Amino acid sequence: MSADPSLLTRCLDHLRALVSCDTQNPPRAIGTGGIFDYLQAQLPGFTHRVTDFGAGAVSLYSVRGKPRFLINVHLDTVPVTPTWTRNPFELLVTEDRAIGMGACDIKGAAAAMVAAAQVADGDCAFLFSSDEEANDARCIAGFLAEKHAFDAVLVAEPTKAEAVLAHRGISSVRLRFAGRAGHASAASAASDSAVHQALRWGERALAHAESLAHHRFGGLTGLRFNIGRIEGGIKANVIAPSCEVRFGFRPLPTMSTEALLEAFRTAGPAVPAEFEPTFYGASLPAGDTAAAETRRLAARDVADELGLPIGNAVDFWTEAALFSAAGHTSLVYGPGDIAQAHSADEWVALDQLQQVTESYVRIITHGRH
Repeated sequence: MSADPSLLTRCLDHLRALVSCDTQNPPRAIGTGGIFDYLQAQLPGFTHRVTDFGAGAVSLYSVRGKPRFLINVHLDTVPVTPTWTRNPFELLVTEDRAIGMGACDIKGAAAAMVAAAQVADGDCAFLFSSDEEANDARCIAGFLAEKHAFDAVLVAEPTKAEAVLAHRGISSVRLRFAGRAGHASAASAASDSAVHQALRWGERALAHAESLAHHRFGGLTGLRFNIGRIEGGIKANVIAPSCEVRFGFRPLPTMSTEALLEAFRTAGPAVPAEFEPTFYGASLPAGDTAAAETRRLAARDVADELGLPIGNAVDFWTEAALFSAAGHTSLVYGPGDIAQAHSADEWVALDQLQQVTESYVRIITHGRH
């Protein structure tokens, strides 16, 4: 099918309006009006439901007819960095790209959804959420607390207009080692220091992560592991009484997060006084080896049916994993390159906006039960 330039024009008009809405998270002060009022006004003929899950987490569920597919997109962005060279809330369109806050991650997809729904009269369901860029996401969990019957869920994230069928999970952990304060000249300093315990633990944790390098799934290899912060002690001549470590890991689908957490908790030689997982997100697809592969193949069939080019698995995490864990066939699909996400002067390629808008038109046109 030949490209319809009017689709891109519509998409950019909506993207201009969406970018002008300040939806930075934090502070996650989006409210139930503003951008949600705009979206409802642009989608006449839909049934709309706005839900406030508290703490600035708001979603809009918009449905027309009896659709087979749900398309989800988050409207919140990361905070504006001081390195932007222009007003981040004014869209700039050049010969090949659209530049603006959230244009890549992921308001470009939201604009494409609205543009597609305005030119295609088929059945469709959109879930607009506002809390993805936080460690306190509530919208998807709240939505999934209800029963929904969809053949598949397409979660919009920057995938270069390719369907992504698999990505890593994500876990973040805080742990604390307890030592015994004293003079650093003491022979017991080597074992009493909480900082020494943390460093020895870190060496063993890194070795365990490296031992998993041979594990593979869907083009992904090994475990991504990072010790992000070590903080403790008082000064060079005092045995450290306490040391806190923050670390994270990104497992492959089929890896057991529970087993990994226990392996890191007991990596030793000292057992942490505190060990607190602070964030968890399942892999895509969710499940053990057999279930994950079955779900991946089901998502591949959906992508083939919808004419979506299939891309490689990715290392970054998305909320598609939440839908997969809830039993929905799920994939990730949207315009933009993850390398532009969260960056100053972020942009999305116009040809990808065009391609994704055309895909949404196709999905809506053929999306009735």
